[in-house]
Amino acid sequence: MAAVDTAKLYNTETRRMEAIAPGQPDGLLRIYCCGPTVYHYAHIGNFRTFLVQDVLRRLLLAMGYRLRFIRNITDVDDKTIRGAQRERTSLGAFTQKWTDIFHGDCDALNILRPDGEPRATEHIAEQIAMVEALIRKGHAYATADGSVYFRLSSFPVYGRLSGVDVGQLAPQANDTGETANLADEYGRDSVSDFALWKAHKAEDGDIFWESPWGKGRPGWHIECSAMSMKYLGETIDLHGGGIDLCFPHHENEIAQAECVTGKPFVRHWFHSEHLQVEGQKMSKSLGNLLTLMDLKGRGYAPDGVRYALLSGHYRQILNFTFSGLDAARSALQKLRTKVAQLRSTAEGNAADYSQKTETIPQKIATYRHFAAAIEALKNDLNIPKCLGEIFSVLNRTAAADRQFFEELRSIFFILGIEIFSDTDPNRAPSVPDAIAALAAQRWEAKQNKNFGEADRLRQVLAEKGWDVVDGKDSYDLEPNGR
Repeated sequence: MAAVDTAKLYNTETRRMEAIAPGQPDGLLRIYCCGPTVYHYAHIGNFRTFLVQDVLRRLLLAMGYRLRFIRNITDVDDKTIRGAQRERTSLGAFTQKWTDIFHGDCDALNILRPDGEPRATEHIAEQIAMVEALIRKGHAYATADGSVYFRLSSFPVYGRLSGVDVGQLAPQANDTGETANLADEYGRDSVSDFALWKAHKAEDGDIFWESPWGKGRPGWHIECSAMSMKYLGETIDLHGGGIDLCFPHHENEIAQAECVTGKPFVRHWFHSEHLQVEGQKMSKSLGNLLTLMDLKGRGYAPDGVRYALLSGHYRQILNFTFSGLDAARSALQKLRTKVAQLRSTAEGNAADYSQKTETIPQKIATYRHFAAAIEALKNDLNIPKCLGEIFSVLNRTAAADRQFFEELRSIFFILGIEIFSDTDPNRAPSVPDAIAALAAQRWEAKQNKNFGEADRLRQVLAEKGWDVVDGKDSYDLEPNGR
């Protein structure tokens, strides 16, 4: 289905709104987004970015764009290596566990799976080949210990995306998210050159790959350049990520790719702003790195979390609060109640008016009821304005026709929220005896202040498909869809 309409999105590099359009004659929109590093739970700040990307993708699909969406998995770096060693398991087994947990969280939040999800460890050959090409062209050099670094001075336009002044990189200690550039993520040999290949260290143990420069592993930045070009070609139409990745990760991606191909790497850059928790930056020291499991443990359903994380414009910092999460839950209930009322009075079989979120709705050429809502999404993905327009329409609607419900289904497919519900939310699921026994063991461990064992059993239950919701004097079990 050819796109007959366009969406516009802010381009980080050009600093202006631009139409989203494929750059090649085949009409395929090529999208690459930076995925998770799988060493622990992804936190809600990570998921804000993934959710915004998901809504954009759904919008483009519903509008009729043909697209290919690739999101990578970073499964080798300092954190994954140290995690595998700490748990005395292989790197592959360690990262697979956390990849599965990430996928479970994505499914619970109704994030569509990517069209491709390449892993860094499965593309070592492509990364080595790219490093070799950079050396041949004079853009990289090997050091005595077997590491390879990109020569930043060989790429004079470095910094055009983030606006960073290369001359000021000596005191540069933070990325664009004001996070310290530490360890593997932002390793640099000197003031500005960054690692393409990292020589094996004793603390890496048996985790290494052979290369022309000796045993080692790729630096973090090279994987995205190598894998995106393999699956999407030398020029990507749209590249997304959190604002913290703008510098240095995305700047380094540009430098690596363009020095190899001599072509523009990305036509349109798309970044999501940060998320705060109760007015504070998320950090381990503050203990506010919230995960989906944390929120479900406090009794919040994933659909309410999704709604809350989408409640602010993606280019503005979102202050995530528990009062806001309560408000999101209330807003969802109001939406569903109103839609149920309209369905009950609609002509014909009410079951005809249902949302199937696993299917892409056919593009509606002309919106009669929700035109302002869809235009808000098409204009820089303004989700808050879209939601406001939806409430406005619902509040003034007393009766609805099929067109109304088809538009509503399309809008909520794009938002990724189930708005038509025929299930009883108060009906308790049946809990298998084995799960109930594990939950009882966990509760006993918690009461005995054996919190390490209680956390371990909570994770076991989560992996088996059940989340524990603790109350003051008891607990409940809820299926998590895994």
